[in-house]
Amino acid sequence: MTSLPDYTLEQAARAQGARVVVGVDEVGRGPLAGPVTAAAVWLDPDRLPPGLNDSKKLTAKRRVALAAAIRDCAEVSVAHASVQEIDALNILQASHLAMCRAIAGLSCLPDMALVDGNRLPRDLPCPGQAVVRGDGQSLSIAAASIVAKVARDAIMADLAQQFPGYGWEKNAGYPTPAHLAGLRDIGVSPHHRRSFAPVHNILCGASS
Repeated sequence: MTSLPDYTLEQAARAQGARVVVGVDEVGRGPLAGPVTAAAVWLDPDRLPPGLNDSKKLTAKRRVALAAAIRDCAEVSVAHASVQEIDALNILQASHLAMCRAIAGLSCLPDMALVDGNRLPRDLPCPGQAVVRGDGQSLSIAAASIVAKVARDAIMADLAQQFPGYGWEKNAGYPTPAHLAGLRDIGVSPHHRRSFAPVHNILCGASS
């Protein structure tokens, strides 16, 4: 049986004197289109929403319900890095930029940020701890993963209305067969990441 995320890492940080401990996660590294989105969540240890888990292990309906529950009882900040920033910086640096923006959007600077992944953003504005597969370990990171995923999915569903034919309302910009077919048939939209190989190759083919 797989273990669920818990509050152990947060409690350890609090025992070290950290009063404000937030979880930080991003979503949208792999898509060919759309922004990368990060969330920072400060959970109230006395009001932890039941059922928090890695967003990838939840249904879309459950994620939406949990995101609303998290916003009701926690402080939440969501931020993005644009397609232009992704192409200019690279996806890792853009992800880190979105994370730093999410932390900066909180009402106060955290004493500790538990950050999903194996490295901390270089410009992290507070002390941090990188947590590999953190969305499966830390309730705060799991909450951030849920909020970020729901926020980004909503953006991609909205963009799908403006740019139909790529299936973004279903694939959120990931390179599914339907999305790749749309790229070939319709071409590259303003929201596609030009530095990503499938998009870059189509642009190169069009210009040659």
